[in-house]
Amino acid sequence: MSIETIYGNLKGLKASEIKQLKRLYHQGQPRDRATTPEFAQRLAAISTDINQSVSVYINRRGQVIRVGVGNPRDTQIPPLELPRYGAKRLSGIRCITTSLKSEPPKQPSLTAMVLQRLDLLVTLTLTGSGFQRRGGGATGYVESAYLAHLTPETDPNREEGLHWTVSPPLSLDALTQQDFLNLVEGLEEEFEREYVAQQVDSSHQRVVVVGLMTADISPQQFQDGLAEVTRLVDTAGGEVLEVVKQRRSRPHPQTVIGAGKVEEIAIAVQTLGASVVAFDQDLTPAQARNLEQKIGVRVIDRTELILDIFAQRARTRAGKLQVELAQLEYLLPRLVGKGEAMSRLGGGIGTRGPGETKLETERRRIQKRVSRLQQEVNQLQSHRSRMRQQRQKQEVPTVAVVGYTNAGKSTLLNNLTNSDIYAEDQLFATLDPTTRRLNVPHNGDSQTILLTDTVGFIKELPPSLIDAFRATLEEVSEADAMLHVVDLSHQAWESQIQAVSNILSDLPLVPPESLLVFNKIDQVDSDTLAEAKKNYPDSVFISAQKRLGLETLREKIGMMISHC
Repeated sequence: MSIETIYGNLKGLKASEIKQLKRLYHQGQPRDRATTPEFAQRLAAISTDINQSVSVYINRRGQVIRVGVGNPRDTQIPPLELPRYGAKRLSGIRCITTSLKSEPPKQPSLTAMVLQRLDLLVTLTLTGSGFQRRGGGATGYVESAYLAHLTPETDPNREEGLHWTVSPPLSLDALTQQDFLNLVEGLEEEFEREYVAQQVDSSHQRVVVVGLMTADISPQQFQDGLAEVTRLVDTAGGEVLEVVKQRRSRPHPQTVIGAGKVEEIAIAVQTLGASVVAFDQDLTPAQARNLEQKIGVRVIDRTELILDIFAQRARTRAGKLQVELAQLEYLLPRLVGKGEAMSRLGGGIGTRGPGETKLETERRRIQKRVSRLQQEVNQLQSHRSRMRQQRQKQEVPTVAVVGYTNAGKSTLLNNLTNSDIYAEDQLFATLDPTTRRLNVPHNGDSQTILLTDTVGFIKELPPSLIDAFRATLEEVSEADAMLHVVDLSHQAWESQIQAVSNILSDLPLVPPESLLVFNKIDQVDSDTLAEAKKNYPDSVFISAQKRLGLETLREKIGMMISHC
């Protein structure tokens, strides 16, 4: 790409006019002033001549880095091409633009300033005429100037949380005599103070959550799904700054949400200092790339969020192996379009010819790693199968404990078997399966069984996870009986039962005997408890944490085992 590229609407421009625009790239500007009178007049003269707005972007070295025909909204720099300084800094770029009307900058231009975190936005209004001085140079074209910049102060009357200040009309002399550098440094000091004041824990990533409600889901399902993604972000160690919602009949094929909502999110990212945008549904590789290009920060979907949590929770060799396999299978189709790092090798001796792209090399490397991990997972599967066969030879019945994530499975196992398995009020607090012995009543005597805690389920569990964790999930298939633990205190407990049932239906074999166990009854009202007892009369109602109903549960397990 040439350094003299002219952006924006070039339709109808003459070659001589484009040449004049390209010459602006060679006009150096002072570091301590927004612009010079000579440059402003020349810019205004070109704008008057072509009868269109012209926008010029200048870095802090005084170099013109971008020239475009149109307002700042039409000519803005893509977010991924901007320096990423975060919430404490501005982008280091100022924009000088012209306006054919004698009026302050409008909302689209100010929004573009926010999206790009510009140092300044200078709007030059034009007189409509002027003249060229003898010996060169233009004058009389600039009528007045408006100076706009971002501000960290929160104004409750400002819509959409956009914070900026626009000066009254200034003369060109007043504009060019202002100390630009001192103004920008003062603003960045204020931004840094505001940023430090907002930071609760610097280790947390700041996240904007996005939810899309389509025609095929109910408002309650949408709210439950959004609450779950927010909880996932919290579990992954992120801090949710804002939740953005949109209702559409169906997802946009390129960006999931509409163009206006994408811009709203980009503005929220800049004003809040967010570093990640998390969607409540899965994104295609193309959608994720398009969103990142328009928003300028990392965009992740629900599956990537779950994979990140699994990677944090995996403790055993088997768990880490299965997580890595799932992550690589998720990454493989998303390698395309990773920028210059994936482009063809540069020219030169030994690099000519078709060669092989870095993308192809990376894809082949990942495919080899996936194949090796698949072999190791198969070995793990065989090992677990041999362990199960040994248990079956000993005629020790096995009961698998399944349920939605955070239903209380690990707490139940701890209090039934006096174990110390890690248990927290978090999604996917435990990932690796754990087996413990438990004595239960059986035909007037006592019998030892094995209780196996499995990985928590979640609605629409990503296929890559189901495949990677098949060795773990087979613990359910090979069990003699199953306890399905339900968090009755969760407002979506009925849909969680359905989600677990859907996942179990995809397994090759499900234990013939199963028991529904409603947990956390100490945290629900009497109406909810009565409804559950009416709809599921053969279930057991307990509070694992308070040890309520555990003896009844033991008796029920013993009765199940006697039928096996």
